[in-house]
Amino acid sequence: MGACDGPDCEKALENLYLFIDSEIDTASCAEIQAHIDDCSECLTAYDLERIVKQLVSRSCAEKAPPPLREKVLLSIRTVSVQITETKQL
Repeated sequence: MGACDGPDCEKALENLYLFIDSEIDTASCAEIQAHIDDCSECLTAYDLERIVKQLVSRSCAEKAPPPLREKVLLSIRTVSVQITETKQL
């Protein structure tokens, strides 16, 4: 179990997003997986990032209810008009 300060930890944490998204070569992926399996601190970081990514992905897939969507669009238009008016002054 490492203290999460060696070169293996550094490499694992630098490539964490690529690893989670399977966007890293197979050799590096196997190396990072082996490190994560042995390092509790890197495993914790991996689990946290994976959970956050899943939550964000799920949240982005859901559509806002029509009343909320209209309220947000109205707010955007209002801010846009205010910015335009401020620039013209």
